Amino acid sequence: MPENWFVDVILPLALPKTYTYSIPTNLVGEVNVGMRVIVSFGKKKLYAALVYRLHQQAPEKYQTKDILQLIDEAPIVLPTQLKFWEWIADYYMCTLGEVMKAALPSALKMESDTYIGRTELEDIDLTDNEQIILHLLDSKKKLTIQDIVAKVDFKNPMGVIKSLLNKQAISINEEIENDYQPKVEYFISLSQEYRTNDALNTLLEGMKRAPAQQKLIIALLSLADNPKEMLNFRISKKLIQERVDVSTGVLTALIQKGVLVQEEQTVSRLSTSNDDTFRPATLNETQKEAFLKIQEMFQTQNVALLHGVTSSGKTEVYIHLIQDAINKGQQVLYLLPEIALTAQIINRLRKIFGNRVGVYHSKFNDSQRVEVYNGVLATDANLTNFDIILGVRSSTFLPYRNLGLIIVDEEHENTYKQYNPAPRYNARDAAIVLASIHNAKVLLGTATPSIETYFNARTGKYGLVELSKRYLGMELPEIRVVDVRDARKRKQMKSHFSDVLLRE
Repeated sequence: MPENWFVDVILPLALPKTYTYSIPTNLVGEVNVGMRVIVSFGKKKLYAALVYRLHQQAPEKYQTKDILQLIDEAPIVLPTQLKFWEWIADYYMCTLGEVMKAALPSALKMESDTYIGRTELEDIDLTDNEQIILHLLDSKKKLTIQDIVAKVDFKNPMGVIKSLLNKQAISINEEIENDYQPKVEYFISLSQEYRTNDALNTLLEGMKRAPAQQKLIIALLSLADNPKEMLNFRISKKLIQERVDVSTGVLTALIQKGVLVQEEQTVSRLSTSNDDTFRPATLNETQKEAFLKIQEMFQTQNVALLHGVTSSGKTEVYIHLIQDAINKGQQVLYLLPEIALTAQIINRLRKIFGNRVGVYHSKFNDSQRVEVYNGVLATDANLTNFDIILGVRSSTFLPYRNLGLIIVDEEHENTYKQYNPAPRYNARDAAIVLASIHNAKVLLGTATPSIETYFNARTGKYGLVELSKRYLGMELPEIRVVDVRDARKRKQMKSHFSDVLLRE
């Protein structure tokens, strides 16, 4: 790769343009579009910016700064995502930085914190308050300004900090903190040296004066999954602490002696189920007809509306369409208008698709959201991979590699629209554009379609499939309208309830 390469980066700020930085010689060839880099912006502030473009055109109006550090080994944002971000920014009139803030989990955005540190200057004339702050910095190497203000009880701590800066007794630094840390679980196994019957017997004989250690070894052998391979056990440390009545100190002593080996393994924070999965339920004639008609429409149209009355069995049709998509090796996005609905549907999907279903919404903590993000991005078969994402509007921003189908359930709901902060997007409309970028299909499902969707379906822009019969032939409830205002005048209301309702 030739020298003098530059990158345009997106900063997680509401800035109307990208900014150009130079790539230092030692990073030339390693930086790619979609990776995060640490850059200095302004006087001292550091940001994790996203590489938007690589080029060799030096800016004419200013001298570029070098990027300070490369965070990622591989891109965390794909070209299709950037194309989607561009559309969001243009259509909803916001900046790419605002889209970046909405699209990435907080733990991946990584902003800098201002830290105070002591200098090595000595023999400085200090006031009592200045000495208190320096004493705090002695006890802990890194403290933010907020930490110091919270710990002292005298007035005007910021003035004291400024005075210490003037005396060069302290320094202020910006550091980027990575909020995401993988969850680690520890496993215990027998040292290779003792994995023969003779070596183990000799070990146990020599432990007669350490009965607690002897008891622990015997207990570990009994916990092994396979009795024939019990010398090759590998057991979770957490399970040992739950099942074996021996103190942690005994376990630690055996690890220090080299009798036991402790290994760490990265595990998922997401709840997983190893239960058997089931085949999708057989569709009745009406559902099957709708399913086949949707498939037929998808041959010529990219968007279809499934207009089904309440309890007509739309979800079963969705499940068969999902099965069809993942059989083709495609990813599926199942959009719901609100978090409350995910709990009802996730169990139905997991009974059929197991741990291939990932859930993404704001009730997850940052680390869980990062794990789902990485699970959608992952290509490594050894990592958690999600073929199906069940989520609310923010799940449109996940890094899909092979998106084949988007289902927008209850497409008429106003909660698909984000009002604050920017981007103020409608996830239903954004999903249709996202699908077009991936050459995927969109199914809009509802019993009460929005006016614009129904108009598009009736005029042929979208396909239209109707489910007019309820599942198992159940009848729709009779709806009666009661004039509550008139009932109030006639003194026929009891609290909020009409006499008709109470009588029925």
